[in-house]
Amino acid sequence: MIDVVDVWKSYKSGTRTVDALRGVSCHIEKGRFAFIVGPSGSGKSTLLYTLGAVDRPTKGSIVVEGSDLTTMSEPEQNDYRREKVGFIFQSFNLISNLSAIENVLIPFMPRGVTPEQRAKAVDLLTRVGLGDRLDHRPYQLSGGEQQRVAIARALVKDPILVLADEPTGELDSRTGDEIYRILRALQESLQTTLVVVTHDRRFITPADLVLEIQDGVLADDVDEVQGLASGVGAASHPTP
Repeated sequence: MIDVVDVWKSYKSGTRTVDALRGVSCHIEKGRFAFIVGPSGSGKSTLLYTLGAVDRPTKGSIVVEGSDLTTMSEPEQNDYRREKVGFIFQSFNLISNLSAIENVLIPFMPRGVTPEQRAKAVDLLTRVGLGDRLDHRPYQLSGGEQQRVAIARALVKDPILVLADEPTGELDSRTGDEIYRILRALQESLQTTLVVVTHDRRFITPADLVLEIQDGVLADDVDEVQGLASGVGAASHPTP
């Protein structure tokens, strides 16, 4: 599904060059629930956004279902993000003057919304427990409910890949638990690949793929990282 090979990402900071990613290589199988973990400033979000073609690596390759994101033109990357990737953000990123169902349908609005797409949006909102709040605007919803809308929006176009950046970062622990329950249920039923950046390891299970990153470099022993994170079991090391 995803092959990341020797990916570097460098930024200019004044006269200095800062390497946010330094030779990252990993493999994420189709249909996996994967976590990118590490301390603040380690390169977690940079790696996530290169997977979504939001950021282009300085060098290296990222191949998703046979297509190398790093060699795509800007219009091709735009198509990839619009058609194949769903994004879930920490701050929800809902449009305040749109209803819940309208926010879910945003990916289709530029080309017009079909009855089938609207029905899919209603189904997803119902599955995340908001079937009776389709016409509510964000200010009428709790933080957890807003994130459920964001999850439905990410999934409505049947993406091959969903990327979530600290999806429970602005939620209390109980609501965070509920959001992950919903994410896991939908990921399992839809069999999409889901990659989550998080600082909260309590959501990790032994079956998950864990990519530990520090100072822009992936940890050598992913098995050990996962064992420490979950306290039980460990997944096999991904083959680059």
